[in-house]
Amino acid sequence: MAVYKVKVATGDVSEAGTVNSISITLVGSCGESSRTTISSLLLPRTEKHLTVRCARDLGPIVLIRLHKWRLFLEDAWFCKDVHVTAPDGTLYRFPCYLWLEGVITVEVREGSGKKLVDDDLEILREHRRKELEARREAYQWKNFAEGWPRCLNVDSIQELDSNIQFSCVRATNFTGLLLFQGATHLLSGFLLRPTSWRSLDEMRSIFSRTRGREIGGFLLCPPKKS
Repeated sequence: MAVYKVKVATGDVSEAGTVNSISITLVGSCGESSRTTISSLLLPRTEKHLTVRCARDLGPIVLIRLHKWRLFLEDAWFCKDVHVTAPDGTLYRFPCYLWLEGVITVEVREGSGKKLVDDDLEILREHRRKELEARREAYQWKNFAEGWPRCLNVDSIQELDSNIQFSCVRATNFTGLLLFQGATHLLSGFLLRPTSWRSLDEMRSIFSRTRGREIGGFLLCPPKKS
């Protein structure tokens, strides 16, 4: 009997937890475990510990499969990472950082940063092929207009997978940066200016005066001394 210790971490993003059923399969170079239930209740910023028992040693763990099953209503889950400790004490880390939506199985590779030439197992080569096919399907291009750069072949951002869309945190940070830059330009005289600039020196003097000011709680750094 081989006993594996597994730690599953749920992310700290908004609504990362789930009440759907989550289970895991360990895949090693010498075989794979049976599907083991993790939980039907996972809360944000928490870790779930469980034991996976196998009839024999699986060898080095190269993949894990995370299975999500919808019980009643759909409730997406954001998995941060998974750690697996083998019977000999070897620790395997599987960074995930993905939303799992619907009834789905996701394969995650061991986070060792291997190249294609390092994939000596067929199961790893097959995983790369599937990942490449999924990316080609997700990132299809179309021509918006003649002479324009290519854009994604979707009519709305909502059609994109949640892992491709801008997260709420990134969108908030981006909006805050725009507001901050707008306030900076407004106070420096760049915006709402009724007349044209008279010279480059005038532009330099106005922008240099904004440095070192505190705008919206942010301290602008003064210019470096030459």
